[in-house]
Amino acid sequence: MNLTTVRPGPEMVIRHYCESLFFGVHLPASHNDISVLDLGSGAGFPGVPLAVQKPSWQVILVEASQRKAVFLRESTRHLHNVRVLAERLENLAETADWAVARAVEPLLILSNIPRLAPNVGLMLTERDFSLVHTKSHIAWEDPVRLPWGDRKICVFGCST
Repeated sequence: MNLTTVRPGPEMVIRHYCESLFFGVHLPASHNDISVLDLGSGAGFPGVPLAVQKPSWQVILVEASQRKAVFLRESTRHLHNVRVLAERLENLAETADWAVARAVEPLLILSNIPRLAPNVGLMLTERDFSLVHTKSHIAWEDPVRLPWGDRKICVFGCST
């Protein structure tokens, strides 16, 4: 099963691991023991690197695809701060302190805030952010540009 479109090699390390760890460093969590919903987790990014980087955080990987959810359960079985839910975002009853996502339609994520979490963090393109930042009920912090030069940013906000 192809879990990502990026082929193994240096690009995979940067696109998935480095971007996820960079995102985690910039996530403005106010305390150490927070819960995070990784919506549309796919192959586990950014949720799995966040769970490794922040072992005191409880990370819930949410993935609608049963096959991907099975992969996520198997690949995280030794990470005690990770749970996997095989559910569609629209049907999710779980709540957390933060909802995070990358490569998921931003308007879909934002339409479920604050139902799922009062805070949201997204990795997306500058163009996608320009389309959604004025159409939402989110107070956004200034975007943080990913350092790898492809016009992607991390944005963090809270429900107003």
